[in-house]
Amino acid sequence: MVNTLSSVFHRATSYLTPKASSDSINLIHAGFTKAPEGTLFPKVDPAVDGENCDHDCESCSIRYPSSFKVEEKDKLYGHVNGWATHMLVATGKTDWVRDIEDEQGSVMEAVGKYGKQPTNGKLMLSASNMPIPANPEHDQSPSAPTTVLLLPSFTIIDNVTPSSVPELITRHVNLAPTTTTPLLSKASKPSKFDTSISALASKPTSFEQPIPSKSSNFTSPTQQPLPAVLDSLTLTPPSPSASPSPTALPEPSPFTTRPCPHSYLILLCSQRTRDARCGQSAPLLRREFERHLRPLGLYRDLHDERPGGVGIYFISHVGGHKYSANVMIYRRQQKINGAKEDGLGEGEVKAQGDGGQCIWLARIRPEDCEGIVKFTVLQGKVVKPESQLRGGFDRERGLVSW
Repeated sequence: MVNTLSSVFHRATSYLTPKASSDSINLIHAGFTKAPEGTLFPKVDPAVDGENCDHDCESCSIRYPSSFKVEEKDKLYGHVNGWATHMLVATGKTDWVRDIEDEQGSVMEAVGKYGKQPTNGKLMLSASNMPIPANPEHDQSPSAPTTVLLLPSFTIIDNVTPSSVPELITRHVNLAPTTTTPLLSKASKPSKFDTSISALASKPTSFEQPIPSKSSNFTSPTQQPLPAVLDSLTLTPPSPSASPSPTALPEPSPFTTRPCPHSYLILLCSQRTRDARCGQSAPLLRREFERHLRPLGLYRDLHDERPGGVGIYFISHVGGHKYSANVMIYRRQQKINGAKEDGLGEGEVKAQGDGGQCIWLARIRPEDCEGIVKFTVLQGKVVKPESQLRGGFDRERGLVSW
């Protein structure tokens, strides 16, 4: 009992206690800065977005129960701890044991027992209602192979088991772009800090040598007299004791990876075991979000993998349930162009690459959903930042809230 209480206390303090010195060093090295309140994301402007842009939805018929009360006075912005990678584990459920790392035999438990933070920074771990892959060879126990989603890279990794978690972290999490990996627009020049796959692919490898120009002093060995060439070569016979060592081939990966098909993700805390308000609010908000997304052609259910659109997932506790409902919105880097492209919903622009932003909101009610879809999801603006914005990041602008 004492060990359990100690474990719970350690987890709580590690998440809630800011680590200013470590985070500051990481941000300086990545070239990111902490955005003062009111500067991280633009606020809607009636002069630009219409005079009703900051009004609640008048057609919303969904309401929270009369007993649904949340804390309304605390200042929200800037009080969430930073994270590098967000891992969502598919469980097919909408509620979990109080601490998801105590789910016996699960990937979440294996991540908790791994005991080391990934080398690329702090990992935020969430269980999710993403469906478990259908596999008749395995039962549907927590230890069965499942799927994880890494953010902000928008990468789906299949065939993850508890025993493969160390390899998952080594092969994928450690190498994944993070919330403070710069994300440059096409017009920008690559940064020396840019470690994205596309940036690395554009850099010359060590075996690519420049072709000498005619004006250079380079002389090909074939241009030298044969004796000079032979004199320049030193042949060292192998030691009799030396035995040839074959080149070690990399172990085949047990995982398969694929890009997340969606342009945007809305994550709703639904964990009733942590707070009943989360279990009440998540399904109501999903219904209201769906009502506004369907006419735009943007709604995607859990099994809809058409490109683009908005995926809505339930996730486990993220902290701050007294500010329910907590809503995290991940937006991929946007490619703006004039003409609407085939397959894109109304108001949607083509998404490319990693997630460029996460906008973390709280105190969300059903009547807020219309404005969130129209302005936050599709445009990256916040309707009520003073009372609802908890934090987030913008990788293109190099800004974070922590």
